[in-house]
Amino acid sequence: MKRIATVQDISCFGKCSLTVALPIVSAMGVECAVVPTAVLSTHTGGFSGYTFRDLSEDIPKISEHWKSIDLKFDALYTGYLGSAEQIDMMKDLFATFGRSDTLKFVDPAMADNGKLYAGFGDEFPKKMRELCSVADIIVPNMTEATLMLGEDFCSDYSMDYVKQLLKRLCSMGCRQAVLTGVITERDGKKMHGAVAYNAESGEYCEYFAEHIPFSFHGTGDVFSSALCGAMVLGKSMEKSLEIAVEYTVDCIKHTFPDYENHPYGVKFEECIPYLCKLIGEN
Repeated sequence: MKRIATVQDISCFGKCSLTVALPIVSAMGVECAVVPTAVLSTHTGGFSGYTFRDLSEDIPKISEHWKSIDLKFDALYTGYLGSAEQIDMMKDLFATFGRSDTLKFVDPAMADNGKLYAGFGDEFPKKMRELCSVADIIVPNMTEATLMLGEDFCSDYSMDYVKQLLKRLCSMGCRQAVLTGVITERDGKKMHGAVAYNAESGEYCEYFAEHIPFSFHGTGDVFSSALCGAMVLGKSMEKSLEIAVEYTVDCIKHTFPDYENHPYGVKFEECIPYLCKLIGEN
């Protein structure tokens, strides 16, 4: 049985980070170990007055215990990290558990829509770049990509720009880069998806679905969890992108008609049978 260790925060209510990563990876037939970086009463998007407890001091202790019982992982998957200190801890985790056949998968969750999330300073993207430089696969959105590269955010871009951006991301040191939330037009239709670049082969691949003009918290975490799970199951990047995009879109489609009653994330649970079908078909 394949095994992923994922490191990110957990919200007691709401659908993002560990709250979606654990069930999605598990539903894909992959064992999922977790390292919570913080615990919150709710996620931060759309809520106020939430509680927050930093668990940084527990991370090295968890790592040491895992090392003492000789745990091994097929992938190490990091999501939202709340501090530069936690990024250094992830580099240590990669060094400790990252065998030659262990996939080091980084979702540099720190920004969107042209700006950093609240609580992150201007130096944080440079620190996240350090972690991405030792990863096998990184999965930034357009904002995160440009911040790590020290470039201005661009909302009006061509596919040539996307491809050049991916090459520059791989020049940081990672083996493959996946740019998420890419919007383009195909045959007169607005499309939304992801584009990947493999620095070793020099090849690109992509997958797009029809754009839904609606956004929900946590969809990036849904996408990354499905993508990482598919890669660990041995799917190609091309097939993994298809699985992750199709599943994420299906989650949004199942949720937006009921948005008023469900504004805190997507109904990913209802769509898990479709995810399992996608895995079987691909």
